[in-house]
Amino acid sequence: MANQVPEERRRGGKRVTPVRPVPKWDDPAVLDQGRLYAELERVFDICHGCRRCASLCPAFNTLFELIDGSSTMGLDGLERGDYWRIVDLCHLCGRCYTERCPFVPPHRRNVDFPLLMLRARVVRFRGRRVTLRDRLLASPDRLGRLAAVPLLGGMARMAANSRTLRRMVRLSPDERLPAPWVGDGCGRRTRQEAGEPGVVLFATCSGSYGGSDPRSDLCAVLEHNSVAVAVLGGELCCGMARLQLGDLERVDRARRSNVPLLAQWVERGWSIVTTEPACLQLFRYWLPLLFPADQQLRLVADAMFDPFEYLLSLHREGRLNTTFVNHLGVVSCHLPCRVVVQDDRQPVVEVLGLVPGTHVELLGGCCGCAGGYSFKEELHHLAREMAGPMARRIRQVLPDHYGSTCPAAGRRMEHLLADGSRAEHPLSLLRLAYGI
Repeated sequence: MANQVPEERRRGGKRVTPVRPVPKWDDPAVLDQGRLYAELERVFDICHGCRRCASLCPAFNTLFELIDGSSTMGLDGLERGDYWRIVDLCHLCGRCYTERCPFVPPHRRNVDFPLLMLRARVVRFRGRRVTLRDRLLASPDRLGRLAAVPLLGGMARMAANSRTLRRMVRLSPDERLPAPWVGDGCGRRTRQEAGEPGVVLFATCSGSYGGSDPRSDLCAVLEHNSVAVAVLGGELCCGMARLQLGDLERVDRARRSNVPLLAQWVERGWSIVTTEPACLQLFRYWLPLLFPADQQLRLVADAMFDPFEYLLSLHREGRLNTTFVNHLGVVSCHLPCRVVVQDDRQPVVEVLGLVPGTHVELLGGCCGCAGGYSFKEELHHLAREMAGPMARRIRQVLPDHYGSTCPAAGRRMEHLLADGSRAEHPLSLLRLAYGI
């Protein structure tokens, strides 16, 4: 039997609450490879007959291309290895479930594509069929701590830039790795234990070690709006990268460590803000789905916000400072899939739109960094194809500023343009508009 988890879903402008069956991960039937293949075949066949998600992501596009190019032009023309190609192309954003699929529970066809892809990854991980490269990419916190040590960091960067070593672990030779650094992003002045409730920051691996940290800008903006800011400290990596690997044990370990830390702040009236869309999606979407009995987790998930969601809530309460000293002009802003799937209101557009002399143009589509596409040798070409329209649009518009609400996507945009320009996080732009 499966857990039944209610989940609110928007369809045609209305919200419906389907009952989403969640596998019991300790059930041998769930982990049986034969039953997994049977379920993959069933769902892929339904998707083949529907094709509403053909333009949504490479997983579906590749599935349909494989079927159409097979000897039978049907699912029976595919090999089992082709199934795993589809699994590897899904990065668990969930947009197919929330936006496109007409067969989600409680429909009798019971299609839950992202949950099935997760099940396949769990089966593969527990069968010890995960490559060294994928294990490394799923450990950003460990790699970051290693690279932040001066001597070891230098050795690690030399190794990462070695074409021979890259070939050995099948890392793309054309994708540059982020320059690691270490810091708390906001300084000791923000470590508060008492006073008026405000915002506690959940640090991220990309912020702490990934060479791009918008948290200092977030702290400056919040404090400019008289919001108390605290840095959590002691948290583990959220676990999203391990979830994509299928390592549910490590995900659970991170949950059991992080949730009680965060719940203490929420119970005192504080809100939680994270600058990493993947962390936010994990806490809001995946963890409540996987651990529905954790009441503290639900408390934390309800109190966690994207930075611009929180700032927009301040504006609606009449508490946001709207005195800006600098205009931003034309801003090309990319919204990652993990942001779009969580909130279709696009709060970043509303907040930056408050700045006089500012026009925000949204850049749709995937930047190619999700799921580690751009770092993987066999998928790097696909990452470039996916992000091509975004890069072409920036070159066409020639905006005054461009960037993404995802720090990794911003670095990816810089790499694609390769013209010496720098991506700017929307929080950095808001700080610029305030002149602080």
